Amino acid sequence: KGADWYRDTGTEGSKGTKIFSLVGQVKNVGLVEVPMGVSIKDLVMEVGGGVPENREFKAIQIGGPSGGCIPKEHWGLPIDFDSLWDAGAIMGSGGMIVMDNSTCMVDVAKFFLDFLIDESCGKCIPCRLGLKRMREILEEFSAGKGSLEDLEELQSLSEAVKDGSLCALGGSAPNPVLTTLRYFRDEYEAHILQGKCPAAVCKDLITYSINPELCNGCTACVNECPQGAITGTKKEPHTLNASLCIKCGACFEVCKFGAVAVA
Repeated sequence: KGADWYRDTGTEGSKGTKIFSLVGQVKNVGLVEVPMGVSIKDLVMEVGGGVPENREFKAIQIGGPSGGCIPKEHWGLPIDFDSLWDAGAIMGSGGMIVMDNSTCMVDVAKFFLDFLIDESCGKCIPCRLGLKRMREILEEFSAGKGSLEDLEELQSLSEAVKDGSLCALGGSAPNPVLTTLRYFRDEYEAHILQGKCPAAVCKDLITYSINPELCNGCTACVNECPQGAITGTKKEPHTLNASLCIKCGACFEVCKFGAVAVA
């Protein structure tokens, strides 16, 4: 139909359509082509079919490893170059990862930093050393050892890496950290001040237990536990030895009665 027809699609600053790779905790994954300017909500809920298992949409990471994480309260945001930039994300290669409420945003930041550290050429100090120090701070948070001073260091260091790196990789590498700090600072503070991971992902900050009032002694968790940390006879409430538990979550996944609790 021609270039003029194509340019009628999209927004004033972002013409046409865009192909995105939609993956993560969404029912319909794959490559999708949508008009520029479509909202995050419409893309996730209408095209992607929403989040499976009745879980709640939490955030979407847009733009590849150097992209940013946009929370649910901003899912009305139109997907165009200017709007994403203002929100702390980038269009990048069109990668989109949908996350639900079982996702820890501190862990997400670590995941992308791992990749970016490997991709860094190491020529400039901000990127070479800054990303590694950022990763160290995030590890401290995951282990419940961080402080509010470390949180401020992470913020300032991320901004220094963004402003001081020689190339676009280093300049955009802090985006996963900066956006999770911007939109999910309460999760960081929960790790630091409460010693808890709200999403129950960081192993050093969670414990598993069995509620005897809900356990019917089906032995499913006993058979599934790789460490032999769960004991009990059939049709009797089981017990979990926390000193043997490696926090793999196998018991939680296999229990059909909600007797295994994560805190």
